[in-house]
Amino acid sequence: MGIDATTTGDGDVTLVFSLGAARSLADPAAAFADARQWSRHVGIVANEADRVAQFAGDYGIDNDYALTKWDKWGTLADIREQSAAPRCVFVGTTRADECVATETGYEFLRVDEAAEKAGWELSDPSATGADGGATDDERGRGRLGRLRRAVREAISRLR
Repeated sequence: MGIDATTTGDGDVTLVFSLGAARSLADPAAAFADARQWSRHVGIVANEADRVAQFAGDYGIDNDYALTKWDKWGTLADIREQSAAPRCVFVGTTRADECVATETGYEFLRVDEAAEKAGWELSDPSATGADGGATDDERGRGRLGRLRRAVREAISRLR
């Protein structure tokens, strides 16, 4: 059975995965098919809608959530507002995911905890990288990461 669902197919959970969490699953299609048996809605959100669409297409996953150019904060807030499920759970991999979940009114589960509770296998971390498929910005190599480094360096030179 799923992530503490009361009965099979009761649909009392809206389940949202970060892209990194979905990439951490050994068989994402099977995990999502299983989750649909006990969840009202299941899908993936990320700041990069095109990456979510590509991942979902690659694995044949139907994403219940509209992919927009909105960031995952806004997307999660919209899903939470529109969901009639009594529970909304966000499955993620990072502290940033936990923060997003908390601030938007979701229960947060790390992907390893969710996988254990649901009986899903996780992929080998080396298959997706130790960061679980984090984006360049989440690893500090994207534009935001470069900007943060530049600001830190400028501040350190002023000291």
